[in-house]
Amino acid sequence: MPKKLAIFASGSGSNAENICNYFADTSDIEVVLICTNKRDAFIVKRARKLNIPVYIFTKYELNNFVDLYKKLQIADVDVIILAGFLLKIPSIMVDRYPNRIINIHPSLLPKYGGKGMYGYNIHEAVIENKETESGISIHFVNKNYDEGKIILQEKCAISNIENAETLMQKVHELEHKYFPVTIEKTIKKL
Repeated sequence: MPKKLAIFASGSGSNAENICNYFADTSDIEVVLICTNKRDAFIVKRARKLNIPVYIFTKYELNNFVDLYKKLQIADVDVIILAGFLLKIPSIMVDRYPNRIINIHPSLLPKYGGKGMYGYNIHEAVIENKETESGISIHFVNKNYDEGKIILQEKCAISNIENAETLMQKVHELEHKYFPVTIEKTIKKL
């Protein structure tokens, strides 16, 4: 039986599409559901193009976790992947999927983590603080923003002419290169 993934995303979904394509030809891991809290997010179009079912939910449904949990159970989801999902995962969801919710964060945690630290905000803060390196952190989700056990970190150097836009592109390349591979390795250990 393949391990079944649900991907949660709030934005354009390029990481989600990359993950779906990575596992498209494998028999042991399968993306069975895309979940989003934004009806107009581009991830919805990507999921339909990939022929993967989409479940759109409200913040209330996430925090209540009754209907959303039923949907995950119906799809027989083993592991949840957060790929650009911006809402805090409620405790009840963490309890139901202990060490089975994996997130990617576009900084070297614990730096630049927590509420409000996402996307461009992070890269701008990294540049403003004159950091010499940045990168990605792939981690398990616990009950606090960006504080779960780190699975993998990959770094990139920041030049003195770097700006938030160019840094974001470097970090995005790391995400695409390492996130699917790390998901696969992690799931095989479960």
